[in-house]
Amino acid sequence: MEKKYIAHINEELKTEQTVKEHSENVAMLAEEYAVERFKKIAYVTGLLHDCGKYQESFQKRISGSDIRVEHSTCGAIIVKDMSENKSRYPLGILSRMMEYCIAGHHSGIPDGGTTNDYETDPTLTGRLKREFEDFSRYKEELEIPELDEKDFLQFLLSDCDNSEEKVLDKIAFLTRYLFSCLVDADSEDTANFCRVGERPRELKGDFGVALDNVNQRLESFQVETELQKARALLQSQAFENAKTTAEIYLLNMPTGSGKTLASVKIALERVILQKKKRIIYVIPYNSIIDQTAEVFNELFQNNLEILRHQSTFDYENIDEMDEDYKEAAKIAIENWGNTKFIITTTVQFFESIYSNKRGKLRKIHNMADSILIFDEAHMMPEKYLQPCLQAVAYITKYLQSEAVFLTATMPDYLSLIRKYAVTDSKIINLIEDKSLFKKFQKCNYNYLGEIGENELLAKSSLSPSSLIIVNTRKAARKLYKKISGKKYHLSTYMTALDRAIILKNIRKELKCLEKEFPDFKNVPEERQITIVSTSLIEAGVDLDVYTVFRELKGLDNILQAGGRCNREGKREKADVFVFELLDSKKKAISVEMDITRDLLKKYDDISDSACIEEYYERIFSLKEDSISQNTMHCICDNFRYIPFKKYAENFELIDSRTVSLVIPRDEKSRQMVADLKYKQTVNERNLQNYTCSLYKNELDDLIKQNVVDDFGTGIYCLTNLDYYDEEIGLLFEARDYLL
Repeated sequence: MEKKYIAHINEELKTEQTVKEHSENVAMLAEEYAVERFKKIAYVTGLLHDCGKYQESFQKRISGSDIRVEHSTCGAIIVKDMSENKSRYPLGILSRMMEYCIAGHHSGIPDGGTTNDYETDPTLTGRLKREFEDFSRYKEELEIPELDEKDFLQFLLSDCDNSEEKVLDKIAFLTRYLFSCLVDADSEDTANFCRVGERPRELKGDFGVALDNVNQRLESFQVETELQKARALLQSQAFENAKTTAEIYLLNMPTGSGKTLASVKIALERVILQKKKRIIYVIPYNSIIDQTAEVFNELFQNNLEILRHQSTFDYENIDEMDEDYKEAAKIAIENWGNTKFIITTTVQFFESIYSNKRGKLRKIHNMADSILIFDEAHMMPEKYLQPCLQAVAYITKYLQSEAVFLTATMPDYLSLIRKYAVTDSKIINLIEDKSLFKKFQKCNYNYLGEIGENELLAKSSLSPSSLIIVNTRKAARKLYKKISGKKYHLSTYMTALDRAIILKNIRKELKCLEKEFPDFKNVPEERQITIVSTSLIEAGVDLDVYTVFRELKGLDNILQAGGRCNREGKREKADVFVFELLDSKKKAISVEMDITRDLLKKYDDISDSACIEEYYERIFSLKEDSISQNTMHCICDNFRYIPFKKYAENFELIDSRTVSLVIPRDEKSRQMVADLKYKQTVNERNLQNYTCSLYKNELDDLIKQNVVDDFGTGIYCLTNLDYYDEEIGLLFEARDYLL
């Protein structure tokens, strides 16, 4: 009887899957997942990925022997040998891409290494020098098709302007994409074989009904005031221009013009017209996602089920959610498949592209054939701007997707994408005529220069409701303590849960104030509201105060702050006062602040399009080096030695100088901390709403005071709640000493 080579065993069903069956299944799935140009390449990669399981030692292991067997490198060796003996892939580029993917399909794409690496090194070069037991049985069981490497090389060189740097960046991206097709196919086939019971359902979605809902909502808005008419005209202009096919659409609309709803209508129309698979809505902050998801859920009802993927949201924590939907969502989050509408963060999106890990990279192939929306697109991190723009350009140019960049303060992304990513990306400005922008200029921006804290608070006390935004948490806390009367404080020294509660209370108070004093005149001192916050309140937080005070920062920050007052234009103009604190011990200096200070003096209205254009033009001309500093070609010049692992470990969109601290403030969080302490295990995502952020040196100081412990897990928890205050957050001395 011919020997069977086993890949997997389903212990419950007592069934076996052969290496041949698994390899062919993965090859076909990978081919199905890939876009047309990559189908054959994905098929071959899938076919060869588990050839190491033909080793006798692996067969002993799967039969119960307690031995460790490396199998993932074997398929990569097959590809390398074919390339070196010129029987296949003689140019070496296509073979190297497949080698990275096959060798890394369990542990993640490895670093390429150097020619001097030894077989003991974990790099691809080192691993390919290792010797293995005979696994040649694959030759009898698997039929490997030919690939046209010359055609692929022509494709690689296209759109790269004869730049070796651009070619290398493109190879790195496409290798991750190929890896995504492979590992998701591998995971899917393994899950299908090992599954006991029914497969979870897909998340439902009817784009047509969802579009009807959006159109009904747009039609329900009144078009009577000048502002309402301008809003409708701007949206119509965007909708008309979006009928033209492009790869990237730039939707530059002022605050209050209905950008979010307009972007969703455009996305739904494009996804239906172009028969795309899904919409992915990318947002910079977790706090904005909560608000956006609420709007979309109410808008779509059950006609388009939303998948949320963010660090502060866990389906396990939502008790009132339908269990059927919850199970479907938990599966869909793994690879963004089986769903039609995803809301995620900028961090999740780009770290899923620039990771080297199987779990994260599974998602890339499901970013293909999609409509991507980047809300607050101006907030793409400057030091990672080139890799972020490259990713969007590659996905839209090579993976058949379309993207919408959405913001009120749009940098010149047309020029930036063509300079730093793909030269011939097809990009369309959806708003060409900006003459209506003046209708949305609802604020007077006044530069106060340097001002003392007491003078600032005296000025803010003249307003029925005021929002003071400062650049540091310590400044926010100091000002808050000086304010008398009704006051609120927001900063990341507070947990997300406490911030949400305070924002809810602020909105309630502002509504009551407006209802009682519709003209905002003669508001008694005890009813006046003062909010002190850091910049976390600027983007996407739905607040409408009477006056805003903003400490000098970048122009985009100031304009975002202006969006927190006179949102509906009920008053002709509201005031936004820009100030610099006189008695700051350590005054921050930045290029953004210097340029903004100049523009405040130069322009009567800094929200004017010309001012915004000048701001970004000056910023990007001064920061050319930092824009490209974290791109792959800066640390590598040879496709054979791409440091995928090293690059992924250093790719951090969020400042790593800050760390998280868990504040156990209710029974649920106390139980999770107890589990962490005594069982050494907890779902970190469940803790997110109970965490605040602080600098590493601040954490070290609290550890010295014996009020913080990680119980040996690396997850730090506050153990003395005298060091936390609901109003202002984390304290660095116990409350008793502060009285």
